Amino acid sequence: MSEQPREPGQGGEPKPGPAAGPETSPSAVPSEAPPLSADEEPKALEAQAPDGQAPSAGAADGEALGGSAPDGVATASGGPSASGEDQPADLDELSPATPVGRLAATVERLSREVRAAQAEAEGRALIELAKGVLVERLKCGPAQAARQLAQLAEQSQVTPLEFAVDVINQAARDRMSEVTDAFLAATKAADEAESESAAVRLRAAESGVLAADDTQAVADALLEQALRPLGAVAVAVWAVGSDGSLTLAGSAGFSPAEAARWRYVPPDVVTVARRGLIEREGQWITTLAATGLPTIGLHHHPDGGRVALPAGTGGRIHGVLEIAWPAPLEPQPPQIVRQVEALAELCAHTLEMYTAPQGAAQEPRVLPDAAELMDLADGLYDPALVLVPHLDADGHLVDFRIQHVNSRFMDPAGRPRAVVNGALLLEAYPMAAGESELFQRVERVYATGEPFRARRMNLTALVDQVPLSAIADISISRHGMSVLLIWRIEDETARLASLLQHAQRLGRIGGFEENVLTGEITWNGQLFDLYGRPQTSTPIALEQLPAHAHPDDGVSIRRFLRTLLHHRRPAAAAFRLQRPDGVTRHIRIVAEPVLDTDDRLLLIRGAYQDISAQHWTEVALAATRDQLAHTEQQATERNRLTLQLQHAIMPPTQAPLQVSGLQVAVRYRPAETEQLVGGDWYDAVVLPSRKVLLCVGDVAGHGIEAATSMVVLRNALRGLAVTGAGPAQLLSWLNIVAHHLTGAVTATAVCGLYDPVTRTLRWARAGHLPPVLVRDTEAAPLPLVKGLLLGAVPEAVYEETELQLAPEDTLLMYTDGLVERRDRPVEESLTHLLTTARSAPTTLDQQLDRLLTYSKSDTDDDTCIVGIRVG
Repeated sequence: MSEQPREPGQGGEPKPGPAAGPETSPSAVPSEAPPLSADEEPKALEAQAPDGQAPSAGAADGEALGGSAPDGVATASGGPSASGEDQPADLDELSPATPVGRLAATVERLSREVRAAQAEAEGRALIELAKGVLVERLKCGPAQAARQLAQLAEQSQVTPLEFAVDVINQAARDRMSEVTDAFLAATKAADEAESESAAVRLRAAESGVLAADDTQAVADALLEQALRPLGAVAVAVWAVGSDGSLTLAGSAGFSPAEAARWRYVPPDVVTVARRGLIEREGQWITTLAATGLPTIGLHHHPDGGRVALPAGTGGRIHGVLEIAWPAPLEPQPPQIVRQVEALAELCAHTLEMYTAPQGAAQEPRVLPDAAELMDLADGLYDPALVLVPHLDADGHLVDFRIQHVNSRFMDPAGRPRAVVNGALLLEAYPMAAGESELFQRVERVYATGEPFRARRMNLTALVDQVPLSAIADISISRHGMSVLLIWRIEDETARLASLLQHAQRLGRIGGFEENVLTGEITWNGQLFDLYGRPQTSTPIALEQLPAHAHPDDGVSIRRFLRTLLHHRRPAAAAFRLQRPDGVTRHIRIVAEPVLDTDDRLLLIRGAYQDISAQHWTEVALAATRDQLAHTEQQATERNRLTLQLQHAIMPPTQAPLQVSGLQVAVRYRPAETEQLVGGDWYDAVVLPSRKVLLCVGDVAGHGIEAATSMVVLRNALRGLAVTGAGPAQLLSWLNIVAHHLTGAVTATAVCGLYDPVTRTLRWARAGHLPPVLVRDTEAAPLPLVKGLLLGAVPEAVYEETELQLAPEDTLLMYTDGLVERRDRPVEESLTHLLTTARSAPTTLDQQLDRLLTYSKSDTDDDTCIVGIRVG
């Protein structure tokens, strides 16, 4: 085939345009054409260019097969396309006639050429890889594979570049192809060009990452080829150190100054990348403002979204891929999530070979290999295992092999070292994957490099299918590609000794032992603290104890020593210890003699206990008891005087009044609780006018104040009634007394004047319950009249009404203590009162007693009843 001449302007710059599709008229390539040499391949591929148009330079493998590069992949830096559509505004304003304008135009043209060359190189790499797949499958030469690729792309009505990516995906069947297939299946209903460009974008990103020389180039390729089409503006690739530190291995989209500030993150500093390292599923953050976590580029995009995913292969995490969006990140579909996870896995392959540059912020570490770690384990005093990862056929971590056990190793199940050495961890200790999560801890340390420490972890081993547990302190750390597992099984003797020491410290107990024959004295550390003496001082013998005690305690101490040393019996004593620092402590000493086989005194063993806190607590309690007894005595005396005052004024019963044709009876029931002395009162007296004053009242509150106010109101009403005024006027005057002369107390009352000649009753009420009239077998309350309670306002007007009584009528006045209940409304209690009043006994006294007996009041309040019966 002869090479077609190039059109002017198409020498070295690709011409952007639509991808080759059904409208393109490719030249026919005879299937029987002989295989071409490698030098003739570009000429053969030129036949696929549109009629009348020659491919641009270097487009034999790129643009001639695929037309213009797919959307989102054509530019290597994510900037303006080759056509210059997105030139900066300040460059557009420069005049081409000026030197600066010409220089700017030249820089822009060269940038477009560089980006076009990068796009061509990336597309050419993918097409070359697809041609290699066809050569292997069709058993043909490179030229025939190129023709076959072009023909198949034309038949499929896709660009050769997109068809090449499809061939690579089918041949690879790797994580990238799975992500691509899932993405294309989910977007089948969407725009076809956009769907196909995703596959090209992923393979282009993979090609760029694998061809990159360092992690900085990896970051550039990821951002421009795969992440910028997703809306991302920056990317950071972090490498994790063995101590858990993070090093910025590469970044794109961040300013050099920002990248320099974040070149190193020490261990245990919580950032977005650190969260992505800790969480297995990574971090998908909608907006940084909601987290408050520091991270690279935070000041440039404070409200933007972030993604931080662990980058790991073979069960080991080598770093973190962090991606930045300028705006809040909406929840992404599963296809996008898997696409980003595949990109993180691409980073892991590069980070696996990453070495921190010399002169970085952190000190470079020389990690020992397995042999050096085995020597280190042999020098430890605790049992240690050296573990190496065990991968399956696909390169996934499934277990750890016990590479070495040190000489101090003690198997919890009692097995010898040779049985455990060389075995898989889960085979030797299957319970490690159980509740203790020991295997998960080892796996996490191997993945992240962050050491793990734990005290008193429960380790379980199977011995003849019987689980045996042991308590141990655990230490797990990663060294290179190996893991060092150290445990220290808690010794029972040491545990009991530690428990005893803590008990003595908490109980402030010090122990001692004194050899009577040799004079040797042994104290523990707590006893030195009780005496206030340094532990380097000489212990004090028992016989010297009186010299260190309060002089008033000498008798009890000598009695203690005589019982112990002469009678050889256990003894105890309490005394006041005077320490050298001037502090006096209350001490209790308990000791026992130890005799030899000849019944001679050999040792004295005992303990001191500081009981100062208990002593002062007992003193405080005794003082409190005395104060409470005195207060109780005062309260009892106060209540007794109050009751005496109340009973003197308000006796439970009253001598009968001598009134012709009228029976009068009263009852007073005090409160059941003595402290609730109330202010209920009654009065029934014959006035000089021969009329009978009948009244009951209730002062608000309890105690001596209520009782005093009750006396004032009762006596005031008696004095005012002598004036001959009616009930309404009497209550008006009594209201003034309550408001001005009794400290502004409030009270309720009902007042009546009975005329024996006419058998009429004039009555008024001040916020009180109305009287009850019992006539024949019916009982009903009198109609309400208006009347405000006493003392509420300075002046009040009360209504009064008149009632004509008939022979055998009974009238009852009472206070609320007769009917009031906490759990029922007053209407229900009044109904019960009326029912009880209907069944009237023979006499008036019996009727009042019956009302008190069957009262259902539960407020412990005092009660007054005044009853009259017309004879």
